[in-house]
Amino acid sequence: MTTFRPALRRLLPWALLLAVAAPAAAQPGGAIEHAVQAGDTLQALAAHYLGDGRLWPGLQQENRVADPRRLQPGSVLRIPLHLLPPGSAEVAFVHGDAHVQLPGGPPRAPQPGQALAEGARVQAGADSFITVRLADGTLVRVQADSQVQIEQLRRRGRAGDAQSVLQLERGSVEPSVPPQPPQGQRRFEIRTPTASTAVRGTRFVVALAPDGRTLAAVTEGSLDVAAHRAGAGARRLEQGHGLVVSAAGAVGAPTPLLPAPDLAELPATLEDADFLTLALPPVPGAVAYQVQVARDAQSAAVVRSATAAGPQVRLPAVADGEYYLTVRAIDAAGLPGQQAQHTIRVKAHPVAPLAQAPLDGATLARAQGTLRCTAVQGATRYRIQVAGGAGFAAPLLDETRAGECALPLPALPAGSYRWRAASVRALASGAPDQGPFSPAQPFAVAELPAAVGAQHITARDSGPSVRLSWPGTPGQRFRLQVASDARGFDQPLVDEELAEPAWTAPALAAGSYLVRIRTRDASGLESAFSTPRQIVLPPAVQSGGGLPVHSADGRPLSAP
Repeated sequence: MTTFRPALRRLLPWALLLAVAAPAAAQPGGAIEHAVQAGDTLQALAAHYLGDGRLWPGLQQENRVADPRRLQPGSVLRIPLHLLPPGSAEVAFVHGDAHVQLPGGPPRAPQPGQALAEGARVQAGADSFITVRLADGTLVRVQADSQVQIEQLRRRGRAGDAQSVLQLERGSVEPSVPPQPPQGQRRFEIRTPTASTAVRGTRFVVALAPDGRTLAAVTEGSLDVAAHRAGAGARRLEQGHGLVVSAAGAVGAPTPLLPAPDLAELPATLEDADFLTLALPPVPGAVAYQVQVARDAQSAAVVRSATAAGPQVRLPAVADGEYYLTVRAIDAAGLPGQQAQHTIRVKAHPVAPLAQAPLDGATLARAQGTLRCTAVQGATRYRIQVAGGAGFAAPLLDETRAGECALPLPALPAGSYRWRAASVRALASGAPDQGPFSPAQPFAVAELPAAVGAQHITARDSGPSVRLSWPGTPGQRFRLQVASDARGFDQPLVDEELAEPAWTAPALAAGSYLVRIRTRDASGLESAFSTPRQIVLPPAVQSGGGLPVHSADGRPLSAP
């Protein structure tokens, strides 16, 4: 069963500086530094960086340049980011309770493809996800219970190098930044209340532990990690490694991440309409497992996410379709390990019918039994299979029937079998669409026990009564009925269950009666009733010579 840990679900930065060496570009002060080359002019630099040479006065003011036509080679000019032309971003995916608040407007439910401008705030509620795509192809996955503000969306001149700054206000994000093109000067930064991240060509995860520690793990690329504490040293964090920054700001040594779980044995198809149940292979050293279900291999369209304390994970079901399952093991320090991915197919509809009969290994009479299951709303037909020892890979029976969910059995040989059923509906195109099979039910087929032949019933006097006996085998039981005539079996005078093939008549009035017997095997199968046989019960009072004593009206006397 899944145990959710909110702190482990928030897997991106909160109080940490992560930096990757970039080509003399992004500066914490919000500017690009340019080393002046011979022939540079402010007008040319404004056209190159700002996309419009007429904006050179802004560069002159920022750098206090006396003569814009004479720049000193080797000097450094600052290109303020706020002067760069506006960039672009859009909502790539949204699932669940998510909102986007544009500057000056109220929060609204976002739509895929919706444009986002500087100042927009993106919010994802509990069990909800939203992915933002920047103009350079960077994907920012806003995880559940998180909030991010887009502080800056700019591009560097006509070349279009993105200059993007996001402010993480709550929860976690997971960015994927594509490799920077040659000669490019992209800048992608995530800021938090106490830190910022500047990355390119990498994918990473950062979490803030409940005790104030900061956790960083790199799955692609590399990062330089440094705390904001004065005098704190920086460390290079390479791919496949993670580290911990203490609450006091001490940067720990990089350690290898836990290996990716081996998901090869997971089923390719899940058929439960209510849950996604996963039995993950244990990873040595893992204390928890993070699982995400997405519609794409890049996990930009996440629809389910959970952190489980053990390898047995259960998530709410998703609609039928193809998905990508991503799993990470989490170590004792809380660092998420290398990720493994497994494609799964969910096919749970139309739901399988419920088996009605036979159940739990019940026995059916040969050539007389019928398999029965419940109706399913929307189903037009039902497919029923019967398998023997070879299993359902080679079923003995495989029939699809319209209407009632039932299949009369032919004369199968006596033995043990299993059966299952699936619902079939019609798609809008008219093509049949079969759902998953129900769990297989065991049952047996046996011959009906033979009815007791009337000629096999032996009757002998037993004192003042009659005792009957007939052939039987161990485990058989019998039902015996006595009636005054053939029509009297609707309301028999005697109706007894017997454990032995024998019966002694009770104190009935003297006279002629009909007796019939039914045999029931240990399997529960019953024979037909035997042909009624006549028996005569003697009077209860006899003379000394053994003759019946009659009353004055001629009827035999019974004992008082």
